[in-house]
Amino acid sequence: MHLTHRQRVLLKWLLEMRRTLALGFPIIAGMVGHMLMGLVDTVMVGRVGVVPLAAAALVNTVAHVPVVFALGLLGAVQILTSQAFGAKKREDAGEALRHGLLIAVITGTITAVFLVFAGPHLTLLGQPADVVEASQGYLEFIAWSIVPALVLHGTKQFSESLNQAWLPMLVIYAGVLLNVFLNWVFIYGHLGSPAMGLAGAGLATLLARIATATAMVVGILRSTKTRDWLPRVWFRQWSWSRIKAQWQIGFPVGLQTLMEVGAFSVGALMMGWISAEAIAAHQIAITCAATTFMFALGIGMGVSIRVGHAWGAGLPSRIKRITSGGVAMGAGTMGVFAIAFMFAGTTIAGWFVHDQSVVRLAASLLFVAGIFQLFDGTQVVMISALRGMSDVRLPVFIVAFAYWLVALPTAYCLAFVADLGAVGNWIGLAIGLGTAALCLSTRFFWRVREAQGSVRTRPVPALAVSA
Repeated sequence: MHLTHRQRVLLKWLLEMRRTLALGFPIIAGMVGHMLMGLVDTVMVGRVGVVPLAAAALVNTVAHVPVVFALGLLGAVQILTSQAFGAKKREDAGEALRHGLLIAVITGTITAVFLVFAGPHLTLLGQPADVVEASQGYLEFIAWSIVPALVLHGTKQFSESLNQAWLPMLVIYAGVLLNVFLNWVFIYGHLGSPAMGLAGAGLATLLARIATATAMVVGILRSTKTRDWLPRVWFRQWSWSRIKAQWQIGFPVGLQTLMEVGAFSVGALMMGWISAEAIAAHQIAITCAATTFMFALGIGMGVSIRVGHAWGAGLPSRIKRITSGGVAMGAGTMGVFAIAFMFAGTTIAGWFVHDQSVVRLAASLLFVAGIFQLFDGTQVVMISALRGMSDVRLPVFIVAFAYWLVALPTAYCLAFVADLGAVGNWIGLAIGLGTAALCLSTRFFWRVREAQGSVRTRPVPALAVSA
């Protein structure tokens, strides 16, 4: 059968999309499962009352800022492992995991200690005193759960970068089920446990994260498809040069995620300047938006891994097809969620809380969230593709501009100067997402043209970082 040039090009693009989806589907499912832990906590804590729900929102907001930076540092594990897989360098992949887990334990411990000592002083952020008081027990459990959460994330990225994404997915969903059961026991007081309320949700999360991290480590040690890529030595002969190389990649990625999540965290703190109801409505809306974002993020991670494979193997010509197909899938998926948020916001908000003032406000925020879904889907795929090429430095400045020089000033002006309140806050954040999507797309296409214009006779070094 004779195919035209256009048909052959279309088939190549469809093939890349199918391969990305084959890798991305279990990643998407795993990311959604990861978010379900937070979703379950929000729903089950919401039945206790508005103040506990606001306290959970406060803790998650404050803890999320240092955690996402640590997760960004571990992004080097995925980047280096995927490039090593493409270049067939087994030792580099194993060392990326080993040194990544060392970074995970150190940063997780530092973060936990900081959060525990900072807990009683959260009133300095302008938050209601009763919300801060209610948050303390929950915060302590969540703080110490960060260490196993980072270990899980590092081993998950290692496995996925070797095209073994089903194991992390299964482990995460087992953790979700365990978290639901433990929430039922500790929040409401079953099977002989006292009713701990919000603190019980924190204890359940800690135990579930320890269990999932342990299961993931055991899984990659025993799997025949990953153990050949594991390091020969685990607890000695640390390489300062490898730690430095991972830091050079992970630090900019950490800053990127910190800039984005930090902006949304500041937005959440501004909700506290409005009312406890605004905090609760924000928690509902951001939980929903973050859950749907996992679909686009999962596609983006699949794109990043496949771009890393192509980059490590010295095949830049495939990168544009892989990424453009990923954007089509990410934006299309987010468009479906946008329709649901915009036309069923009241129903969705009612699943979380019965307070009608909170429901109405959350529905308004979900309408705005529906508008920025397409921007969010595009920007996450683009920044993921850039990471697959080790292009991590310039995106830091793009993200800083979009969120801190555009989004937050606009959000403040709309919320407090134009007196649009919580809705104005979210409109400003949406404008920042649109700016990020446009700038990152421009950077990506410029970078691809640059790569395709250069004649490459050997794979890009796995530790190369683009300026």
